[in-house]
Amino acid sequence: MKAIIPAAGLGTRFLPATKAVPKEMLLVVDRPAIQYVVEEGLASAADEVIIVNSREKHAIEEHFSPNPDLVSLLRERGKNAYADAVEYVGNLNVGYVYQDEALGLGHAVLCAAEAAAGEPFYVLLGDVLVPGNQMLPAMQAVSDAHGGASVIAVMPVPDEEVSRFGVIAGSEVSEGVWKVDALVEKPALEDAPSNLAVFGRYLLTPRVMELLAQVQPGVGGEIQLTDALDALLVEEEMYALVVDPADGFDTGTVPSWLETNNTLFAQR
Repeated sequence: MKAIIPAAGLGTRFLPATKAVPKEMLLVVDRPAIQYVVEEGLASAADEVIIVNSREKHAIEEHFSPNPDLVSLLRERGKNAYADAVEYVGNLNVGYVYQDEALGLGHAVLCAAEAAAGEPFYVLLGDVLVPGNQMLPAMQAVSDAHGGASVIAVMPVPDEEVSRFGVIAGSEVSEGVWKVDALVEKPALEDAPSNLAVFGRYLLTPRVMELLAQVQPGVGGEIQLTDALDALLVEEEMYALVVDPADGFDTGTVPSWLETNNTLFAQR
């Protein structure tokens, strides 16, 4: 089972910083944002993390590559804690596929179809950090309880923010678990079927990859993951796990990235 992390985007909200440094490599307290996401993937049932990368983002691959010369130099200088940190990150089980055109989230996930090898898979959006690493196991438990169904994480959002997100329609089947009937992308508040917004963590059945291969490009010529999930609902059940806003952090904008840094630093 693989955990897929789309990471080929341009990071335009962080320009000009991301002209030279991938957004995923921006520091959150003491490590790059993407390291949190990789560690979360490997703390789940996944046996490997697959980063869907751009060929221009060499820094991501350098970060997760072994560097025995640097480790040796640090140990010679008595900096063993730093040596341990470099050695640790270089040994994480990370693989790569490449998205050569920015054709949307669905296309990025589809780029990892061969690596997923017809098995269920996680999708972890790199803008979202879950330092406690408990969300994916909780989603797996929901899937197991419902015959291996797909599960998405959702989070309640204030009324004034509903129109910024994809939200679910459905009904609660047990405490904190909803059966999903539809996904509604960025609805007006008066049209929103709930205040539960998709949170950037997915556990998906192999059928999603097959459906992504059939999805037609939408607005901007992009292939949307939401379109494949809508098609999946015609064939399979899907569930949503309602997560606590305190369990995850958004780093997708400069203000939210700063807030995440401040919050996690204070927790340390």
